Amino acid sequence: MANRGPVRTNNSALIAMIADEDTITGFLLAGVGNVDLRRKTNYLIVDSKTTVKQIEDAFKEFTTREDIAIVLISQYVANMIRFLVDSYNKPIPAILEIPSKDHPYDPSHDSVLSRVKYLFSTESVASERR
Repeated sequence: MANRGPVRTNNSALIAMIADEDTITGFLLAGVGNVDLRRKTNYLIVDSKTTVKQIEDAFKEFTTREDIAIVLISQYVANMIRFLVDSYNKPIPAILEIPSKDHPYDPSHDSVLSRVKYLFSTESVASERR
């Protein structure tokens, strides 16, 4: 716990989204959307015209913004930038992979789930040594 940075307790933290149009629309209807004074949004709609570079740029922007606490990313989109998602290791903003309407969820590709499995496997090994 000593190597963790301070966790901000600001009441204005946002949820960012990188997903298909239907998923983004659902979250926007739930009130998650935000547009700041510079006309920057907290979401990126990924469609057939969206380039991998645009997805990478949005991911980098959302993970460095101070006002974002969680980044929701569709798993099929995360697979396009898997190297970035897997190399991200900060606690805030948290990265959560979610299923989308047209692409089924595959737990073997989920970076958070694989980290949790690794954590529990090392803890079980450590507890067996005691």
